[in-house]
Amino acid sequence: MVQHTFKMELKWDDGRNGSGVLQATKLRSEISIPQEMGGPGIGTNPDEMLLGAAATCYLITFATLLENSGIKVERLSMQAEGIVDVTNGVFTYEKILHKPHVLLETATEREKERVMRIAKKAEQTCMISKALKGNVSIECSVNIEQVR
Repeated sequence: MVQHTFKMELKWDDGRNGSGVLQATKLRSEISIPQEMGGPGIGTNPDEMLLGAAATCYLITFATLLENSGIKVERLSMQAEGIVDVTNGVFTYEKILHKPHVLLETATEREKERVMRIAKKAEQTCMISKALKGNVSIECSVNIEQVR
């Protein structure tokens, strides 16, 4: 078995409305609670980082599966949204919505169907999606276009 260990060091000053710093091998950011949730809004926050982890994992997995399938992609981009519900003061990360945009050299109906199948497979096989399964709903809305 091969295992990979990722490490992060975090420092935090003060209580709930304080701020901190996280440092990993290739990432350094200030952190705090976002303003939308009554915090100071310094740097990033756990909600953005969870969305970022889910979105980057999905996009990399999608790109890999498209390449392995031999589909000629001119450009692959994506927007992502994280929906957090607040009920009775309890914050719950409810849903992540991936919105990939795929620009193909040729976009026949067959190619579009293949891309849609691959988009679904990417969501099912992405490591972060699998880690969140059963806790956070993940949806995907793919936009496919052809180079003109």
